[in-house]
Amino acid sequence: MSTQEAPAHRVLVVDDEPNIVDVVSMALRFQGFEVATAGTGDEALSRVESFRPQIMVLDVMLPDMTGFEVAEKLGAQRGHVPIVFLTARDATEDKLRGLTSGGDDYVTKPFSLEELVARIRVILRRTGQATEESSTLRFEDLEMDEDTREVTRAGHLVDLTDTEYRLLRYFLRNPRRVLTRAQILDHVWDYDFGGDARVLETYVSYLRRKLDGAGGESLPSLIHTARGVGYALRAPRR
Repeated sequence: MSTQEAPAHRVLVVDDEPNIVDVVSMALRFQGFEVATAGTGDEALSRVESFRPQIMVLDVMLPDMTGFEVAEKLGAQRGHVPIVFLTARDATEDKLRGLTSGGDDYVTKPFSLEELVARIRVILRRTGQATEESSTLRFEDLEMDEDTREVTRAGHLVDLTDTEYRLLRYFLRNPRRVLTRAQILDHVWDYDFGGDARVLETYVSYLRRKLDGAGGESLPSLIHTARGVGYALRAPRR
């Protein structure tokens, strides 16, 4: 299943940090979303009128007003636009204010781009704006149910850690594409992850071992290495 086959959903990304706007926008466009951006609260309110987003990724700390105030103004002016608050503030009172001022979810920095995209998809499904999209991702004999988080290979249940699950979901969302190491690290780990890239190689090795050995069998590998570039989910080599 490829997200490019589904109609593009409109996402407004609001943040005053250009690097965050760039990486989040790039990740969303890569996943088939239509994206507009804003750097201030006033600009966000204006973009809602012109772009009519189906969901917003909204930073709490903006130069002219808080994201909470943006959400409250939107509620007073236009009714509900689903909002994912994005912030470095993780205090319980901030989360409660975000969720009671019109927010649908709350993601703290640093964050995984893959997790952010997944949360956006969940909200779109919950609000009835992605009814045509199945919660099951399939490729060859591999299946993932995003609602139950169950993964099977050749009919055998595969037990994955949270990181392995997010890594596999990113592959399943982009079948046959060569994904660079940088893209995978940005999407599956934190957007500003600065650690050793060998972490990725280790997790790909773990994932291959579990998938290729599902049910105690010896199955052909679906995750292929693109030398010097990254990895791709492809049909087994015949």
